[in-house]
Amino acid sequence: MTALNSSSIDWSFLKNKSVLITGATGMLASYFAFALIYLNRHYGFNIQVILLARSKGNVERVFGGFLKGIDVIIQDVSVELQYEGHVDYILHAAGAASPYYIINDPVGIIKANTLGTFNVLELASRSNTQKVIFASTREVYGKVENKEVIVESDMGVIDPLEPRSCYPESKRISETILKSYSLQHKVPFNTLRIAHTYGPGMQIKNDGRVMADFINSAVENQDTQLNSSGTDERAFCYITDAIEAMFRVLQSGIDGEAYNIANETEPIKIVELAELVHEVAESGKKVFAGKNNGPLAGYTNYKRVRLSTSKIEALGWKPKVSLKEGLVKTLSAIEK
Repeated sequence: MTALNSSSIDWSFLKNKSVLITGATGMLASYFAFALIYLNRHYGFNIQVILLARSKGNVERVFGGFLKGIDVIIQDVSVELQYEGHVDYILHAAGAASPYYIINDPVGIIKANTLGTFNVLELASRSNTQKVIFASTREVYGKVENKEVIVESDMGVIDPLEPRSCYPESKRISETILKSYSLQHKVPFNTLRIAHTYGPGMQIKNDGRVMADFINSAVENQDTQLNSSGTDERAFCYITDAIEAMFRVLQSGIDGEAYNIANETEPIKIVELAELVHEVAESGKKVFAGKNNGPLAGYTNYKRVRLSTSKIEALGWKPKVSLKEGLVKTLSAIEK
């Protein structure tokens, strides 16, 4: 957790607090939890960490010997939460995001983002929680036209009948639910519009997102066959940079506002990303471009517009990890 030591955040605001993390075995959520565990073990912060996940086996797999002193709740977030203890802060990160689940379990995605958000906010209201932060997505912006950079007040169009819309539309209504609980029940919140995060611990098999698929090909020592010409651009944020941004919002975010979390310093074409992954992995394998045959099921087909990160930067955040450095760290952590 060198990112904690190199950060200028005053972590003392977390001392003696209780923090609930939903979707605790996901990559972002688990790193967030490990940061709290690190603060307890190395600085004696006495944070009560509460992990909510659907699978006890996955909790044990991800957290292993770190579970001592941690409360674990095994249930689906879309079912009413019965936790009776006090909760100071909540990270609501439950819910799948990959194209695989968008195609195979769109109803489950909607439940986690709607019923799950209701349940989290009911608990927050009962517990007089100091702040809820919600792991949203850049995809809530939808199709934004005539903009070179998207700020948090921009909003584009989403067709509710597109197969992929289960994900961005349910994230959108989740943000509205948060705002409504803030207005009616005075629950403080921030929403985090996160873009393309990667790092050690990411799911690389049967995920469907380009970074995961490319890393999986390299790890399996296979050529990469693109589903398109690969000329579209993406920009990727390393996990520790994303986690630091999340904690900055938890500490200093203006109540009721959204924050973009992205690293827009190194946009890269998809085909170039695939080649870079193979280069870093030293796989010796090749990348074969396909054709642009229209949108694929489970994937967004909007032209990428850069996210403004000026708002999160005003809280003192800057991305620290370059794309190549992040790939080296990620690939070195994955057993081949």
